[in-house]
Amino acid sequence: MSRSVRLVPAVAGVLALALAGTACDGGVRGTPGGSGVRDPYYPKAGNGGYDVGHYALTLDYTPATRHLTGTAVITARATKDLSAFDLDLTGLHVDSVRVEGEDARWNRSGQELTVRPHDDLTKGETFRTTVRYSGTPHTVTDPDGAEEGWLPTGDGALALGEPVGSMAWFPGNHHPSDKATYDIAVTVPKGLQAVSNGELTEQSDKGGRTAYHWHTAQPMASYVAAVAIGHYDIKRSTGPHGLPVLTAVDPSQAKASAGVLAKIPDILDWEEYNFGPYPFSSAGAVVAPPHSAGYALETQNRPVFPGAPDTSTLVHELAHQWYGDSVTPESWRDMWLNEGFATYAEWLYAEDHGGPSAQETFDDYYKGDHEAIWAFPPARPSSAAHISDSPVYERGAMVLQKIRQKTGDDTFYDIIQGWAAAHRHGNADTAEFTAYVEKMAPDKDFSRIWKDWLYGDGKPARP
Repeated sequence: MSRSVRLVPAVAGVLALALAGTACDGGVRGTPGGSGVRDPYYPKAGNGGYDVGHYALTLDYTPATRHLTGTAVITARATKDLSAFDLDLTGLHVDSVRVEGEDARWNRSGQELTVRPHDDLTKGETFRTTVRYSGTPHTVTDPDGAEEGWLPTGDGALALGEPVGSMAWFPGNHHPSDKATYDIAVTVPKGLQAVSNGELTEQSDKGGRTAYHWHTAQPMASYVAAVAIGHYDIKRSTGPHGLPVLTAVDPSQAKASAGVLAKIPDILDWEEYNFGPYPFSSAGAVVAPPHSAGYALETQNRPVFPGAPDTSTLVHELAHQWYGDSVTPESWRDMWLNEGFATYAEWLYAEDHGGPSAQETFDDYYKGDHEAIWAFPPARPSSAAHISDSPVYERGAMVLQKIRQKTGDDTFYDIIQGWAAAHRHGNADTAEFTAYVEKMAPDKDFSRIWKDWLYGDGKPARP
C-alpha cells in the first residue's frame, strides 16, 4: 500500500476516487486536512484539519542494533469534516494504521503520512489513530547544520525535537501551534535508564528488559518532547513549594555537574519571583554524554544538556519553562519570544548575583564588536537557517531591556509576569506580545522600539 506505483492517467484517476471515498458511503462528505500549516520557515511542518489532545507513545529500543519499535495512539479532534488527514513522520517503516479501531488506508510522501479513515470524520468529532511502526530512527539535519531527531550515544540514544526532529521518532502534528498531553513508555535492556518528560508513574522489569512510563499532564509542544536512554545517575530532590526535581546525569559528568545542578531549587525560586509561578508539575535536568548534541535544549520539565552546564546556561534553559514551553510560539517566526526572554533571564540573574546590570550588558552589546546582532531584526529572521542566530537571542533580549527602560521596573515586571500568566500552557505570537505591552502601559509610546529594535533592519541609531 505504501509503495510508489507509476499509473497511467485514467487508472490514476479511478484510484484517486476510490481512495477519497469511504467504504460505507461511496462518496466524500469531508475534504483532506492538508499537509503543513504554512509556517513561514517550515511550511511542511504540522498538518491541517485537526487538533491533537493526547499522545500515548509506546517505544521499545535496543541500542546494540539501533532498532526502535513504536506504537503511537493519537487522540485528536477534527476541526473540519475530514476524508483524510496527514501526520508528520520521517524514516521508519509504518506497519499499520487504524482509526477508531478500523483499518485505514494510508500512503507516504516525504515526511507526510496521509491517512484515509474507513469512515469520514465529522467536524468536532474526537477520534483515535493508532500507528504501529518500526526501524532505525535517523538524525535530522536542520538548515543551520544542527542535528536533532534520534541521536545515538555510546550506550543508548538521545531523542530531541527542535524544530522538527520529533517526526524522526513518532508520528504526529509536529508544529508548536498544536500542543498536547503525553504518556511516553520506553522499554530498554535491563540496566539502562529511559528518562522522558513529566513524572515517572511506573517502572517494571520483564524478560531482561525494563519499561519506564512517563506522564506529562500539562500541554507540551512536540519539539520539547524528549527521551534519554543510557546509563544515568538519577537523583530526586524538591524545589519551591515541594516541587519534585529529578536529575539524570551521565556518570562521566556526575562530578562536573553536581555543583551547578544543586542550584536548581534556588534558580527556580529566583525565576518564580521574577516570572511568576512555575508552570509545570515537576522540574530537573538531563545531563547527557558530552557531544551527544551540539546544544542545550529546553525540553519540558527537565532541559537536556550535552555535558555539564554552567550556571548561566542552566538559568537560560529553566527560564524557557515559562517562555517557550508554557508560552509557546505560534510559529517559528516568533522564536525571539523564546530566546530573547531566556537570554534576558541570564542578564537579570547576573544583575541580581553580583554581575553586570542588564543595562551594562545591553551597552556592551551595543557598543562592542557584535556585528552579527544586527544581521536581521529579531521578529523577522532571514530564513530557517537563522532562527537560532544572535539577533533572535541577544537583540531579542535588548528589546526587553528597551521596554524596561521605557516603563520602569514595576510595570516591566508586571508585563513579563502577566504575559506568562495570560498565555500559560498556550501559544502566542509577536503581535500579541506588542499589543499586551501597550495594554499594560497605555501612557507610553513603544512605536520606536517596535520600529527600530524589533522589526528594523540594521543597528538602531541610538541606544
